[in-house]
Parts: sequence; C-alpha cells; structure tokens
Amino acid sequence: MSKPITDPVKALPVAARTREADMPTAERLAADAEMARVLHTTPLHMALDSSGAGIAHWQHEPLHDVVEPMSHHVVMAYNGTVQRMERRTGSSVAKGTFRRGVVIIIPEGSSSRWDIPKSVDVVQLYLPHASLKRVADEAGTSSTDLLERTAHPDPVTSRLLLSAAGVLNGNGALDTLFRLQLTDLLATRLLAAHTGSPTTFQPVVGGLSPKVLLRAIERLRSDSEADLSLDALASDAGLSRFHFCRAFKESAGLSPHAWLRQYRLEQAMNILRDTDATIASVAAELGYTSQTAFAAAFRRSTGETPSDWRQRVR
Repeated sequence: MSKPITDPVKALPVAARTREADMPTAERLAADAEMARVLHTTPLHMALDSSGAGIAHWQHEPLHDVVEPMSHHVVMAYNGTVQRMERRTGSSVAKGTFRRGVVIIIPEGSSSRWDIPKSVDVVQLYLPHASLKRVADEAGTSSTDLLERTAHPDPVTSRLLLSAAGVLNGNGALDTLFRLQLTDLLATRLLAAHTGSPTTFQPVVGGLSPKVLLRAIERLRSDSEADLSLDALASDAGLSRFHFCRAFKESAGLSPHAWLRQYRLEQAMNILRDTDATIASVAAELGYTSQTAFAAAFRRSTGETPSDWRQRVR
C-alpha cells in the first residue's frame, strides 16, 4: 500500500502519524462508514460502487473528533462559510482556512484530530488506491504517494468535485458515466498536482477510428439495458478507460458523458415538441429517477423548465 508523504506547506510530519502504523489495513473502515461514524449524520447524497469508491455530499455540524485511518484516499471540496480550523496529528498542528476553492486530502491510512468550529458543507471523493494506481499505470507514471493537504488552494480540483453535487441522483446511466469519468479525471488531477513527484500528462494525439467511434456511439444511443459503464465502452474499443475518454473527446468533441447528456436532451426536446406526453412520462422514458430530477437536468442545460420550453416552441 502506498504511504502518504508530507506537504511542505500544510502537511503533517509522517513521523507524527502514530495511528497509521498501529492499525492493520484489514481493520480500517471504508471511507463512507468512517465519515458516518465521525460526523454523526447521513449524507445528503451518495453514490458508491462495490469497492466503496464514489462521491458523497455532506452537510454536518461542527466537528471536534479524530478521523480514524480509512481504506480509501479521501478528497474533499469545501462549499461552506469561511472559517478557521485545525488538524492535529500527535504533537503537530496544521491550521488552515476553509473557503471555496480549497481542498482537503486524507491519504488512505492517515489519521488526525479535526477541530472545525462551524457547520460544514463538503463534497467528498472516496478513491481506492488501486484506482489511483490504475490511472497512474495508464498514464505511464509510478508516483502515487499522495500529499496530505489541509485547506490547500486548488480551484481546479475543487470545481471538479463540487460539480458532482447536483448530479448524484437523476438519470442512472448518465450519473454513473459522469461519476466514473469524474473519478478518473480527479485521479489524474491528483497525480498531476498532489504527489511528491507531480506527473506531466502529454497532449492527446489522435482519436478513435471511425468504426470504433461509431460502435461507441451506437452503444450510448442504445435504448436497451446495454452496459454504459466506462469499463464496457473502453473494453469494446480495446483501450483503457483513461485513453478511451481522451480519444473519444478528441474524435467527438465531447466526453462520453457530455455526449450522452446532449443526446438525451435532444431526445427530450423531440418528445416535448412533437407529442403530448406528460413530463413524468418523458422523464421515465429517458431513464430519470423522477420528474423532478429530469426537470432539474433540463433546466441546467436550457435555462427553462420542460413545460416552459414546450410552450415556447409549439
């Protein structure tokens, strides 16, 4: 397992992390379970896969407790009011200011006491080290030792992670595809900006062949129960997830998730314009979990509710 190393600005000395060595890996809780224990609440929204990897949106009260070692890397984007906080490991203290645009990174196995005086609104990524290593291997780098970050300015990572808060519930295929793409993108960002030896990623050269691109688009368009996961799309193209996403965007001009979102929006517009189907039935036909989720997604893309858009174009 990879051991975290220190951030020269805000990190805590490795020597002070006595709790890490004391707890066997098998006894560490999954990140979602440890967060539920220490925060004494449930997340507003959470989407996890079978490995415990996923994204969760939490709103919780002030925290004065120890976060025990976890079996995932945890990356947080803060979305609440500006406040000072402290993070203690042994005799070492890291002080920082929570505000939008900062991130917190807890490498797997790390443990600290947190003192946060006000309520918190935060979106968290739970990333197994195996997933980080897979992205590193696909990118051709061996550096996977994450730095420990406390209220570290990184508006790029913060913006990416906060973008997930509004799409954790809605259309199953879209949400899953978005979450998988976002997880890989965030892993790439972590390797580029938050390890001891930051990775430089080379520009994409070439995309998918026309035949492979058409096959991927046909799968995305399918109305059947076809597997729309990144693993399935990449496997069908004979590529890794990392290289498939980059090649698809090079060829199609959009990421797989953005392409599918645009396609579903066009389907919705056609149905709303050409039929008298109810909004609820349109939502169900396109795979949304509720009329509310569909309306929210439609409004994010068009600036109008489905009813208002239909009334205007007819």
